[in-house]
Amino acid sequence: MSENDDTRRGSSAGRCVVLAGSTGTIGRAVSDCLAADGYDVVRLVRQGSKGSGSLPGREVVVDLADREALEAAFKAARPNAVISCIASRSGEPKDAWAVDHDANVNLLRASEGSGVDHFVLLSAICVQKPKLAFQHAKLAFEAKLVASPIDHTIVRPTAFFKSLSGQIGNVRRGKPFMVFGNGELTRCKPISDRDCARYIVDCLNSPERRGQVLPIGGPGPAITMHEQGALLFDLLGKEPRYRSVPVGMFSVAAAIFGLAERWSDWAAEKAEYARIGRYYATESMLVWDEKAAEYSAEATPECGSDTLRDHYAQLLSLTP
Repeated sequence: MSENDDTRRGSSAGRCVVLAGSTGTIGRAVSDCLAADGYDVVRLVRQGSKGSGSLPGREVVVDLADREALEAAFKAARPNAVISCIASRSGEPKDAWAVDHDANVNLLRASEGSGVDHFVLLSAICVQKPKLAFQHAKLAFEAKLVASPIDHTIVRPTAFFKSLSGQIGNVRRGKPFMVFGNGELTRCKPISDRDCARYIVDCLNSPERRGQVLPIGGPGPAITMHEQGALLFDLLGKEPRYRSVPVGMFSVAAAIFGLAERWSDWAAEKAEYARIGRYYATESMLVWDEKAAEYSAEATPECGSDTLRDHYAQLLSLTP
């Protein structure tokens, strides 16, 4: 065990952390980090959550929409801190406000009534230029968290490795790598689940991170979609092949479905999905420099050691 591990275990001894969102990819990594550091972990899960039984810590089944049940769970656990990794899975407006805002508000209110002194929130870097329902929902909760008497830390990661790994199978089978436009429209500093989780858990014992909104990325440099494809082709020993997807198709779809979204929930969902697609096709996941009116790789902090190239290599070794 390293000196850092000893320090973490010493500072976490006897401390209880309530973790919401432990069944997601980041939540699972956070759960492992907390347990490795010696925290008493209480994981809040929904009825019927899959795959949660193998995670460390105590599991409490509770509906985050049920404020009374949630407050009772907090009083029983008596946590010192809360980490929320919950997020809307679809990004559609109703789900976004129910999860990214309402459920987090319930967690915060339960925290305020149970002696919690620190609330760490996993947010997203894209909220700095909000155009989508889930971004507005996240920002609305962030404002409530900042106004709370409980100390807060808001972590806003860039892109995750998982979100950049969807084309591995197709490229391996000889298909081209799909890019938006020329593949150079956006950049990001992707971060692994493990590095992001380590950063989140370390916030619990980092006084300088309290009261802060913290954008984070993985090891640089910032990478474009075209460069993501180049990594895959190089690892596979294949000649690069790309296919361009016009960004305008998202705008057209959003406009068409938007005509009926006032009267149809189905159309509203489709319109929002199109807007989400357009956003990620055109906006970089980097810190936005207000003065320069541009995304800045230099202003985007880096942490961790896992690289996208190593992640791709591992996935390729596991994929037949």
